[in-house]
Amino acid sequence: MSGSVIATICARGGSKGLPGKNIREFLGRPLIVHSIAQALSCQQIDAVYVSTDDEAIARVAREAGAQVPFLRPVELATDTAPKLPVIEHLVAALEREGLVIARIVDLQPTSPLRQASDIAGALEAAPNVDLTVSITPSGDNPYFNLVEQGADGLVRLSKGNGSTRRQDTPAVYALNGSIYVWQRAALAHAAVHGLWSVRIAPYGMPRWKSVDIDDIDDFDYALWLAQRHLRDFHG
Repeated sequence: MSGSVIATICARGGSKGLPGKNIREFLGRPLIVHSIAQALSCQQIDAVYVSTDDEAIARVAREAGAQVPFLRPVELATDTAPKLPVIEHLVAALEREGLVIARIVDLQPTSPLRQASDIAGALEAAPNVDLTVSITPSGDNPYFNLVEQGADGLVRLSKGNGSTRRQDTPAVYALNGSIYVWQRAALAHAAVHGLWSVRIAPYGMPRWKSVDIDDIDDFDYALWLAQRHLRDFHG
């Protein structure tokens, strides 16, 4: 396959849930540095790029070995800006500079408990599919205990006719947001038409690696999990 495999990490400066979370210290170093280090440790990845609107994040990222070619435009750094156009903006800018890109591994900076082996596994899981996403077994199940409220105010099971035992229901999974492995053309398509417009394959991860840090409770829980699994966790 011709072209580079790059990692992208998108990290805004503003966070209402936990201000400054992307550079908040986590196990002795800024949170985003864990994702950068994991990508740099993955042999299949040729370079790591960070998209941010924040000078402090950019400085931390560069010191950790990532490249930050520019600060993200204001219109792509709002609370409501979707992520796919942000990644596409970064990739397209790199291509204008002459870089030929085959695959993009997008890593969420608020998922510090993944390991380099997970990134490698996601890259190898389905190399010819448009997109590979990391998933984890869901604690909730639409066939068992997820309900929707109707116009009459009453709740009904989201799917199926109900079961008295979870074991009798289909297995369901949650996107944990940690890893997205894109084919270049698929990213361009999805940036316009949406994530579910492409063919998607799964890469399974255990629940302890799947925490997404949004607020201080998530942060404390992730820290507890990292310390509990410290023998397995290498940042």
